[in-house]
Amino acid sequence: MSKKTNYSAKNIEVLEGLEPVRKRPGMYIGSTNEQGLHHLVNEVLDNSIDEVVAGHASEVAFHYKKDGSIKIRDDGRGIPIDFHPKFKNKRALEIVLSTLHAGGKFDNNSYKTSGGLHGVGISVVNALSSHLQVIVFKSGKKYSQIYAKGKAKTKIKIEKCKKNEKGTEINFIPDESIFETTQFSPKKLYEFIKMKAVLVSGTSIEFKVDKELIKDSTPNFEKFHFKNGIADFLDNNSKNSNRLFDKKFSIIKKINENEKCEIFTCFNQNEKSSFISFCNTIETPDGGSHENGFKNGILKAIKLYGQKNQIAKISNININDLSDYSDIVISIFINEPSFEGQTKKRIIMPKLQKHLENLIQNEFVLWLNSNKKIAKTLLETLIERSLLRTDLTKIKELERKSIKERNKLPGKLVDCSSKGIEGTELFIVEGDSAGGSAKQARDRELQAILPLRGKILNVFSVSLSKIADNNEIQNLIQSLGCGIGKNFDLAKLRYEKVILMTDADVDGSHIATLLITFIYKYMRPIIDNNRLFLAMPPLFKIQHKEKIFYAYDENEKDKIIKSEFKKIIPTLSRYKGLGEMPADQLKSTTMNPEKRKLLNVNIKQGKKELKETEKLFESLMGKKAEYRFKFIQENANFTNQIDI
Repeated sequence: MSKKTNYSAKNIEVLEGLEPVRKRPGMYIGSTNEQGLHHLVNEVLDNSIDEVVAGHASEVAFHYKKDGSIKIRDDGRGIPIDFHPKFKNKRALEIVLSTLHAGGKFDNNSYKTSGGLHGVGISVVNALSSHLQVIVFKSGKKYSQIYAKGKAKTKIKIEKCKKNEKGTEINFIPDESIFETTQFSPKKLYEFIKMKAVLVSGTSIEFKVDKELIKDSTPNFEKFHFKNGIADFLDNNSKNSNRLFDKKFSIIKKINENEKCEIFTCFNQNEKSSFISFCNTIETPDGGSHENGFKNGILKAIKLYGQKNQIAKISNININDLSDYSDIVISIFINEPSFEGQTKKRIIMPKLQKHLENLIQNEFVLWLNSNKKIAKTLLETLIERSLLRTDLTKIKELERKSIKERNKLPGKLVDCSSKGIEGTELFIVEGDSAGGSAKQARDRELQAILPLRGKILNVFSVSLSKIADNNEIQNLIQSLGCGIGKNFDLAKLRYEKVILMTDADVDGSHIATLLITFIYKYMRPIIDNNRLFLAMPPLFKIQHKEKIFYAYDENEKDKIIKSEFKKIIPTLSRYKGLGEMPADQLKSTTMNPEKRKLLNVNIKQGKKELKETEKLFESLMGKKAEYRFKFIQENANFTNQIDI
């Protein structure tokens, strides 16, 4: 039986003032790690930015000092300093600093749109600081007060200042007994403050960090000013991006009298993207209604335009085909936004989502119709990406199957018994006949055999979907075990050497070329790391009694006969294929490491050489037959007499 305990009124703990914040800081700032620490800066800076947005301030100054303190000052109206009607013995300044849910942002008269909406921001910072000083400049007077851990240590001090001096200054030091670290990241501060300046166009924000605190290339001083806001920011970033075209899609529109949205989208060629959203200058990393409204609106517009213009395969496009290749910034200024939690990472406002969805759909359709050439380029690119995405899905499924069934032997693979890869070899051979001879000739411990049926697919210019559907390529991918394309991992290659062992004839050379093409395009590191080889089986056997020679081509055959069989006519055998070669001969001539000949397949790594290699593959294996015809004309040896 459990021990009985009395549960009465005395067990009820009442936390007063700012005690709840210090007791459970995570409820107010998300965490007490580095992320929570930087959230303190957000809360103080947001108050200054709100003054800017409301039109009462034009400049903000930030300073991270070597003593660990943060100083933030604006030239706004200043926190009210008159006595509060409900608390006649306290000035509003003290109430704002020491009371939760006390602020000027609950009624729409003081601030139409605001980031610090919950009235807890500055009081939470005060509660979690070992030292905080607030200074207000107003009407020729300077009001200052010092706090520690949320409690006033001094009364409000009143001094004279310049008549035109106005605004609020907050100096605070985070409480090391609360936070895991009290060291701010200058880089994070720099990026965060820069983005605030971007979002409030025309505003000047001064950034300063004492040099002793900087450990990287972050500037210690900079004055941010973006006349055109987000547009200037994206233009500055475009230097590092490969844009699909220069024109941006942008919306700067009022939602109603006091609310507005700003949306800018740049379209990139390569898979480089950024998608950031804000509400009242507060970043919303978890997105929410405004991001969903954008995505739904854009996608609906694309499909509406595509259907109207009878563009095939438009239905296959999804929003990721656009957003994964775009730089997107969404900034909204709205009254009374509904955030998910005090940390304000996500917006939940269904009506706003629907409104933005309709607005963006209409605006993007208009933009597409007004830019026909750009629209054609964009939609063709999106369709191409959607098809590639489908292909990659099939490839991923194939690789997943490879991992799931790695204990099963794919296709007709006859694996070696060695558990490690040192000294192991995979022989890829053409057909079951050659595979049978190779199985008998192999070293069972170190040599594996994979027979492939016929000629594999020329992968140079076909979709990944076709590659994934090809059984022989599936068997090859599963046997090698290292994935393909972006997912390739050389460390997972199951064999030290990959050896292509095909017949010494035209068909054999063609099969070897197709295999090299596949490995070049989708498993390139195998070649770059000298792991791919060509076996050299003999074409002729030259014999007289016990005297046996093997020749690998016509010229070598003639030389051997001339030098070794001067007065004798030897027996000459021509191998039609590896399947006809006895296992002992295949072993001694082609598979025994001590006697065989191997050609290492490699690529010279110079810029010129790499370009020439790519051009050669394009000529021989690409879609355009005229390139192959030209190559044949330039390189083939023609003869006047052909034996038919």
